[in-house]
Amino acid sequence: MSSTQYLDAELLAGLSMNFGTPPISPSLTPFAGVIPNVIALPYGRTLPFYIKAPSWRNLLKLMARLSGTRLEPTMEAMAVIKSEMKLRVVISFVKVHHMSNDWHTVLYMTIDHPVPPNAPTGWKYRNGDTSTLPWSYTLSQLPAFLRDGADAPLSRFYTVPETNELPFPVLPISFPTLAAYLASALETSRDAMHDSSSGVRRLAKCLDQFYPSDRPALDDQPERGGMRRRLKNLVGMGSRPQRDRNADVYELVTPFMADEHGH
Repeated sequence: MSSTQYLDAELLAGLSMNFGTPPISPSLTPFAGVIPNVIALPYGRTLPFYIKAPSWRNLLKLMARLSGTRLEPTMEAMAVIKSEMKLRVVISFVKVHHMSNDWHTVLYMTIDHPVPPNAPTGWKYRNGDTSTLPWSYTLSQLPAFLRDGADAPLSRFYTVPETNELPFPVLPISFPTLAAYLASALETSRDAMHDSSSGVRRLAKCLDQFYPSDRPALDDQPERGGMRRRLKNLVGMGSRPQRDRNADVYELVTPFMADEHGH
């Protein structure tokens, strides 16, 4: 199990992770459990695994610091699937109360599952639509906040599409690498802000709508040794990075989290 003693209290406030539907509350209860080193994802008929945080920025900052945590297939999954398994990510935003202006960020994850050739509406799962849940999510009961569609009054979701520049992640994957993938997904979305022909820009538009204070808070601060710029790149709110994003993530993680050997 990963210790939470290296994590800032603000990153543990309102944090939850499990399979199924996350608890949503205006009260940001501190995470009381332990974060496992390995989160094993089943293949097939299973509820998605989720991580819930009060904001997108908190979620990515948390994951960047959890260098000792990774996602991987279960032993049963590896016994069934001999080829590489890929992660399908859905990013959800949930309003904490119908009278509130606060939205929480939820990351859902499953192992990718091929669409059966004879599926009546299989085409809609293959065209990269950000408003359509992956086929793997249809194999079990949907979590409550994904049942009302991609643009409901109290919840939104965005299915991260695959592109040549951003393929689906291959399992196993560490949390810092997953954070880099999410930051790249947002960067791709921002690049499409003027493209109304696809839904790729929806992620950036959601973040600008639900967390408007996050970008000015980062953009208006002075640079300090490059760390603030790397943080802006990590959470997808800075300009395009000039070097490999994984290097930026590594530099963010290293000062905060000792590895399993205590180094």
